[in-house]
Amino acid sequence: MTTAFIASASIDRPATDVWARLTDWPAATAWMPGVQSIRVDGQRLIFRSRGRDRAGRVETVEPGRTVIVHSSQGGVTAAYTYTCTPDGARTTVTLTADCRAGGIWRPFGGLLRAAIRRADGGQVNALKRVIEGAAQ
Repeated sequence: MTTAFIASASIDRPATDVWARLTDWPAATAWMPGVQSIRVDGQRLIFRSRGRDRAGRVETVEPGRTVIVHSSQGGVTAAYTYTCTPDGARTTVTLTADCRAGGIWRPFGGLLRAAIRRADGGQVNALKRVIEGAAQ
């Protein structure tokens, strides 16, 4: 995989609170731009975006700490790795988005990564606003 972007935000909440909000997938539309709805079917997430359904798979690497959402469509595979790092009453959330383009999409890999960066690069800051704004 090739990294599209890495983004971090320090959230003024304990890691357990941040993890609970991060992994509340149906409510993630509040901080995932362009996503109208998310349905959960076991480990599968069905995202409704731009009038189409897209599927992803949730893989928890370390509960309370790291979760990866994988998706694949055509020759394009993406992995979004969310990591929560506790720091006392605060938590740093880091999102690493990787994208690999194969087959006929290979020549467009750079463009796809740039599009992902534009579309999703602000996710962790949006998550921060949602979480910190919820308690006010």
